[in-house]
Amino acid sequence: MSENTEQQPITERNANRSRRPSSQAFREFIAGNWAPRAAEPVQAGPAAPYAAARREALSAAIPGDTLVIPAGALKVRSNDTDYAFRPHTAFSYLTGLGTDQEPDAVLVLHARNDDELPDGAAHHEAVLYTRPLAGRDTEEFYADARYGEFWVGARWTLQEAEALTGIRAAHIDELRDALAKDAGTPGVSLRVVRGADDAVASLVDVVAAENGQTSFEEREADDELAQVVSEQRLIKDEFEIEQMRLAVAATLEGFGRVARELPRAVAHHRGERVVEATFATTAREEGNEVGYDTIAAAGDHATTLHWIRNDGQVREGELLLLDAGVEVDSLYTADITRTVPINGRFSEVQRRVYEAVLDAADAAFAAARPGVLFREVHEAAMAVLAQRLETWGLLPVPAAQALTPEGQQHRRWMPHGTSHHLGMDVHDCAQARAEMYMDAPLRPGMVFTIEPGLYFKADDLAVPAEYRGIGVRIEDDVLVTAEGVENLSAALPRTAEGVEAWLAEHQR
Repeated sequence: MSENTEQQPITERNANRSRRPSSQAFREFIAGNWAPRAAEPVQAGPAAPYAAARREALSAAIPGDTLVIPAGALKVRSNDTDYAFRPHTAFSYLTGLGTDQEPDAVLVLHARNDDELPDGAAHHEAVLYTRPLAGRDTEEFYADARYGEFWVGARWTLQEAEALTGIRAAHIDELRDALAKDAGTPGVSLRVVRGADDAVASLVDVVAAENGQTSFEEREADDELAQVVSEQRLIKDEFEIEQMRLAVAATLEGFGRVARELPRAVAHHRGERVVEATFATTAREEGNEVGYDTIAAAGDHATTLHWIRNDGQVREGELLLLDAGVEVDSLYTADITRTVPINGRFSEVQRRVYEAVLDAADAAFAAARPGVLFREVHEAAMAVLAQRLETWGLLPVPAAQALTPEGQQHRRWMPHGTSHHLGMDVHDCAQARAEMYMDAPLRPGMVFTIEPGLYFKADDLAVPAEYRGIGVRIEDDVLVTAEGVENLSAALPRTAEGVEAWLAEHQR
């Protein structure tokens, strides 16, 4: 080992591959002779006014404390390469930012003294703390592979951040002092959205402790902050609903591409990967990314609820269960499932199972309307499935007994819920209280899934052999309206006959 290598700190050795110049002559030369940046005005983003209203609602819900909402940090995938960045949902919801804007940024709603506020004034001042564009005369410009403009492109300036979001912007280096000032104000506590950025959460803990705020009290306060932001998202505003429509439309295009590529998937030794990659192409071309790992499950793999390995064959005579959604640039995602016969025609047993699931979904649609409890949508679907399983002779008890809380035998073949809220997260509003979610009445503006299924595993000795290896799920995205619900994904056929005709049309 050479003397230089022995003296080089291990934290710096990863840079050996880059052979970055370090001479003063290089530094002086690279810093000059650049054309002025294009002076294109930055306009407020389309979500900016909606995000402002969301911040006002959060401010009114938690008026006395300073609220810290991090975007999150870049996460290492392998050595010196990072995963693609996606900001935390709460940050995006409250700033209106999507795609990959902006790693390390932190939105802070600084508590204001209510005694000094005019009537109707906000209880907080919103400030976006961010890492702005570095000058071309800095080492970061050419040497920083994670943030430097030469490596990853130009970030925004503070002025551009303000114009895009409508929020006052400040350098991220000012965050600690700003939090310390708030924490030192009598009666003001710091609350942070946990799980978004551990470094920011640790900073909040340190600053809070320095000002006599105990970690136990802070943790309870943090839970309430996460809950309030989650429950705000239960009712979608006009912008969100439009984004959901865009996500669904892009997702339906992806399903169409998969239908056209099914013959190629059958011919490939890992046909499920062909299906996954085909849908992913649409997601990247028409949106930001897939909203969650695509489930491309053929044959018995369809009986594994979250089969995302997608390394199996796609065989004639079996079913393909495709559960996929496009996440658009605003980070709203669709979540749609169709189960299709790979050879274009359902067998008699496959159709029997498929139509039972479809009938359960239709019962859930019929039950869903304003005022009905969220859990009642699930109960409507389960009643149909239990009755059908009894008719087929698969239940060990009558359907009525299985449907009691003490029974539930039918859930052997349908262990998941029929619905979940949908939005920026595929399982949206997950921190909401039960009384606001499962036990809450449906209200206009809610968006959720209806997705019953039946899953008969290949080694399930509780069913006749003809059922084994058949997994069926039908999933649609629905919007609650004043009159009932709108099936946002209705353009994708749902009936057995409609699915067969749709496949034939796409494979001509």
